[in-house]
This record gives sequence, C-alpha cells and structure tokens, in this order.
Amino acid sequence: MKKELVVAVTGASGALYAGRLLRALLGGGHRVHAVLSRYGRYLLCEELGWQPEKESLLGFLARLYGEEVRQGELKEYGVGDLTGPLASGSGGHEGMVVVPCSTKTLSGIACGASSNLIERAADVTLKERRPLILVVRETPLNLIQLRNLVSVSEAGAIVLPAMPAFYQKPRTFDDLGDFIAGRVCNLLHIPHQLFSTWTGPTTPQGN
Repeated sequence: MKKELVVAVTGASGALYAGRLLRALLGGGHRVHAVLSRYGRYLLCEELGWQPEKESLLGFLARLYGEEVRQGELKEYGVGDLTGPLASGSGGHEGMVVVPCSTKTLSGIACGASSNLIERAADVTLKERRPLILVVRETPLNLIQLRNLVSVSEAGAIVLPAMPAFYQKPRTFDDLGDFIAGRVCNLLHIPHQLFSTWTGPTTPQGN
C-alpha cells in the first residue's frame, strides 16, 4: 500500500540518511512531500553533491541512485511557506520524518514554535496524532537537548537517533544509511529489504 509522507531535511551532518530514505520511499512508489531548511539544502550540496542550479531534487536523486526513484512522486515546498497543505491539519499525509534532525529544529518542535514549515508540519503531525519520527544527529548531548528529547517524546514523537547498528555487517556507508532508513520504514509500517533483521548469534556463545 502506497503512503503519502512528509520528509524534512535540516542542517545536521548526515545527508546520507536523508538520501537513502528518499531513495527507499520513492523507489517504493510512495508520495513524498519534501521540505528542506536553508542548511538542509546546503547539506545535500556539501555532503551528497546536489547542484540545485542545474538539477531538480528528483533529478539529483535519480542521478545519485538511479531512475527507480521516479517510481514515486516528489513535491518540494519552501521552508518559509506556511500557506500550503502541510501547514494544515486537513492535509492528508500519513506521517513525517525529519532526517537528519538538527537540535535547533528539535528545540523548535519541542516548544511548538511553528516558525517555519518544518516546525509547523511537525506540530500538525503531532496534533493530528500521526507518526512523527525525528532522526536526531548530534553528539554529545547537553541537558537542554536531552530535555527537548523528553518533551517531544512525551508529545508523541518517536526519537530515532542516527545510530546505525553493525550486526548486519555493513560494507559501505550506504549500508549504514540503509539501516537507519529501514528503521524509519519499520516505524511507518513500510515493507523493505534495506537490511537483514537480527536472527540470533552466528557463532557459539560461551556461558
């Protein structure tokens, strides 16, 4: 079953996670509403090589990951535009992911600031009781940031730190990105084959 989702990209290092999630969602034929913060756009340029003056976001993803991403639908919104459907509870999306999620954006969501479209869309997602997944990418964390994580969790968001596992024996950076993308898909109830699930130890364990 195809889903309609919001994916926001903010300025915490970790463009790989955003790219691999967009690849998985669009390759699966889902409809994605994308919102990039100013530094989220910079991140895709700096870390993944996007050239927005020469190519669209979808064209860039197709160049990076292959034409399979065109199986889905991608629509991009300006981060300062609060007039669109993502800013209203009447919009029909089924969940939102902020990937990577900067601690600045975390703070804005935690206090309900709604000062831009990412914060407002997250606020709407929470109030409409839809899944909101925040792929927070920061280390170490100070007390203010930890309290913000508690606040968004109490409000109903799911905090999914950008902490890939290694039991699946990753061989490339893309494998690490796919692990996080796969965990997001799990929470959105989207089937995937991005990584092998844990089935138990492969070597005998001592007492």
